[in-house]
Amino acid sequence: MKAWRWVLGLIVVLVLGALAWSWLAPDPGYVLIRFHGWRIEATVVGAVIVLVAAWIAVALLWWLLRWPFGALSRRHRRLSRQRLRDGLIALGEGRHAEAARALQRASQFAPVRAPALLAAAEAAHRHGDTTRALEALDEAAQHAPDAARILRARVLRENGRAEEALQLLAPGAESGKLPPAAWHEYALAALDAGQPARARAALEPLRKSDMLGSAGFNALAARVLIASLQRATNAAELEDAWKRIPRTQRHKPDLLAAYARRAGELGEAGSALDDIESVLPRDWSPELVTVYGDAVAPADVPARLRNAGRWLDAHPNDDALLLALGKLALRAGQIQRAREYLVRALALKPSAGAWEALGDVQSAAGERDDAMRCYANALQSRRGETIAPAPREAGIDTAQFVVEERDEHGVPRLPGEPPRVAR
Repeated sequence: MKAWRWVLGLIVVLVLGALAWSWLAPDPGYVLIRFHGWRIEATVVGAVIVLVAAWIAVALLWWLLRWPFGALSRRHRRLSRQRLRDGLIALGEGRHAEAARALQRASQFAPVRAPALLAAAEAAHRHGDTTRALEALDEAAQHAPDAARILRARVLRENGRAEEALQLLAPGAESGKLPPAAWHEYALAALDAGQPARARAALEPLRKSDMLGSAGFNALAARVLIASLQRATNAAELEDAWKRIPRTQRHKPDLLAAYARRAGELGEAGSALDDIESVLPRDWSPELVTVYGDAVAPADVPARLRNAGRWLDAHPNDDALLLALGKLALRAGQIQRAREYLVRALALKPSAGAWEALGDVQSAAGERDDAMRCYANALQSRRGETIAPAPREAGIDTAQFVVEERDEHGVPRLPGEPPRVAR
């Protein structure tokens, strides 16, 4: 492609030269210059050629005079770019101290000073040298103030100074003039500072900027909304926070679980449990089942136990459901039934919560020694230690058993296997 361009340019020059020659050949013009007794005569073409030659000579002389200084500048530029490259590579490889030194030296070249200082601050921060990182950011703020402010906020937040980070970004947030990365840091700092309402203000700008992508934004939004629910100090405040969440998000298991858990702590879980009962039949969630078993008020235990028992037909091998049923049965005073549920839960998937609940059952039944063994197993399970119970540990038989599951056509399937789509 370049060859064709050169050929086309040459053709254009030749055509223009031919036209100029045909125009100037009959009358080339006349130029006369007199200066202090000097007399110079020439044609217009000759005068133009002399002027061009003189301009080329002056330019060449000027280049020769500047060459030594240009050589030093080019060497400085080449070294700075090399140091920037080496520093960024060292930063990526985790050689943070080496990266900080190289990037600090690279910042001496003005065109790369801002990115070099920002990267040097990042390297120092990763190396644990917060003082040096903040010093580099002080200098970087003179060349890239927004980027330096965002990085300073992150350094402060990750060093446990979320309040300072929040105050640093607050003026821009109040005026609505923060870059996307600053809104992200503002939200994270507000969450760390225990101010989810301020974090919530950053969600809309982040959604519009699409900085985090769909998955990242949804995860952050869930964190902010859950923190807002957990921050509620009374039932009215909790209900207000829940109503301000868009309806499309209220059925998400993590949000609904946080709402129900906080409502249970405040003693007003009735509405949340109703929502869980409406969601679970179409969108099964072990997390919601677990919260359901923990958040029921004493007066509602018999009714909620009956409702949860209906789910057992569709999910006979769900250990979370069996654990929730065991806890509810125990609270309802049905000791033997609670033991049966918890034995099945432990046979399917031993867990600290199931062992602890079984300990409560054994204690309620007056079996103190068996209860102590169950509590010991729960402690071992929380520590991650292997539990190898005897054939009749704590008075129960922990032999594995599974209830057969069948799909809507009566075909057996493995426990937990999702239903197959009919073709």
